[in-house]
Amino acid sequence: MSDPTQHLGLLLIDFQDVFLKAMPDRERLLRRTRFALQAAELLGVAVAATEQLPEKLGTTTEALTSIWDPNTPVFEKSAFSAFEAEGLHRWIEANQIDHLLIAGIESSICVYQTAVQALGEDIGVTLLADCISERRAEDRAPVLEQLLAMDAHVLPSETIFYSLLGSAEHPNFRDFTQLVKSASGS
Repeated sequence: MSDPTQHLGLLLIDFQDVFLKAMPDRERLLRRTRFALQAAELLGVAVAATEQLPEKLGTTTEALTSIWDPNTPVFEKSAFSAFEAEGLHRWIEANQIDHLLIAGIESSICVYQTAVQALGEDIGVTLLADCISERRAEDRAPVLEQLLAMDAHVLPSETIFYSLLGSAEHPNFRDFTQLVKSASGS
């Protein structure tokens, strides 16, 4: 049986405080993204992040950097698509990623353009529905409808990570359920 986390990557797009402040659901977004990050690391999913113009807009929020593996690669970008960030293609190739789990801000701009470019490069995309956000709630539905029409997937993070576990027999099941409980309790 093959490892379902092989060839899978979690990409965290632009979780910078300057953008988070504009998100109406930022506390929920951060709680769910922390869960996804911890679940990915527990299950051995490759993780990377992007930052939009960090020298001007600041770096990834401490709410995430304080819990992620210190070796997590962070790619700076000025374009809206993460695929334009120097080094991202090398990370994808080095980890043999053929499917990206995407979390980030803003679903109607950087998340959308990243997903479109990934799909155009024959990389599968699953947007973690509870780990993406936008300033304007009315932007979400048309963006997700378009990406679904392009063969992207949109699912909650728990759905994805329970699917990766497969069963309660998985060696990390107990630790994972503790993560689920702590993420639900906030």
